[in-house]
Amino acid sequence: MTCYEDLVFRGLIKDKTNNEDFIKKLNEGGMIFYIGTDPTADSLHLGHLSSFLICERLARFGHHPIVLVGGATGLIGDPRPTKERETSTVEFITKNVEGIKKQLAKYFPHCEMVNNYTWTKDVTYIDFLRDYGKYFNINYMINKDIIRRRLDEGISYTEFSYTLMQAYDFLWLYENKNCIMQVAGQDQWGNITSGIELIRKKLGREAYAFTMPLVTTKSGVKFGKSEGNALWLDKEKTSPYEMYQYLINAEDEMVIEYLKRFTFLSKEEILVLEEKHKVAPEKRDAHRALAYEVVKFLHGEEEASKARETSESVFSGNMSDNMPTVELKNFEGNILDLLVKTELAPSKSEARRLVMQGGVSINSEKVIDSNAEISLKEFVLQKGKKKIIKVVLS
Repeated sequence: MTCYEDLVFRGLIKDKTNNEDFIKKLNEGGMIFYIGTDPTADSLHLGHLSSFLICERLARFGHHPIVLVGGATGLIGDPRPTKERETSTVEFITKNVEGIKKQLAKYFPHCEMVNNYTWTKDVTYIDFLRDYGKYFNINYMINKDIIRRRLDEGISYTEFSYTLMQAYDFLWLYENKNCIMQVAGQDQWGNITSGIELIRKKLGREAYAFTMPLVTTKSGVKFGKSEGNALWLDKEKTSPYEMYQYLINAEDEMVIEYLKRFTFLSKEEILVLEEKHKVAPEKRDAHRALAYEVVKFLHGEEEASKARETSESVFSGNMSDNMPTVELKNFEGNILDLLVKTELAPSKSEARRLVMQGGVSINSEKVIDSNAEISLKEFVLQKGKKKIIKVVLS
């Protein structure tokens, strides 16, 4: 299977440049390309992982990845669909850059990592306007999808200028690293094409790019920190068991797509799992493969095996020493107090709502009384399908 065929099979191409030789170059290998992220947190999340796996995928076909961590663009923030991002401090962004660079070095050690702050910090405002801003027509910028959608409610000049900064990144990497292709999520297409235009106008040269569809749930909600459902790659924020449990409970309609996007299983292996899923979805073979492969990639085979064993123990009604455990000393209160103390609910009102909606279980038995007292000393507490912990009261 060629590089392009593999990307198409996995559903990894949404938009692409119309270069006549784009597919040929993808299949030949040898291109230096980059993918970037702004450091809005000190850890990447599952939504990032799907995108950044492209580094490994393309590297296996002979391409050379650069990972850009946006120490400069992170201070600005790309336009969001609804409202402007809060301004971040240099200290906050710097801390996040270091956290993300450590993760990227762990998961993608063959990638070259760069920080756009290093080539942006000394560019003056006048230099930027004169040397780069003059190549952009305002009408061209307004027609960018993300900007156009914000015009009615208003968009600041800061956010409006973000596309110029990302275009400058592509130009700098093109000139200094011989980087001729950019890859990103589909929401970055407007920024990518700005870079291609800048390279064409300033250098008279051709650049390449493609975007990947965003990873979403069946209802279209994306995996991301801004959506409030982040699964962090840092195991101190999201344990291997929690990651495994989340993925093994993936929606049936989405699990094959996730296998293609999140794993390196071959086409043949995925097609076998897809057939098993069609014939006997209740056996959850595809779900187990997805959860195991992702946790193995992130945290190693030992952690993946532990997470699988723990999950199977919980499913069979047993407790496991590998489960996330919360120990509460001198606890007094009812189920609502317990949910708040274990941080499964932010408040009693939210805890009450969870109980009334049937979203709380103790040892696999639903709790239906929001005033229920806790008499057990050791038990499994479950919130919904995906959040399960062992509680020890002492």
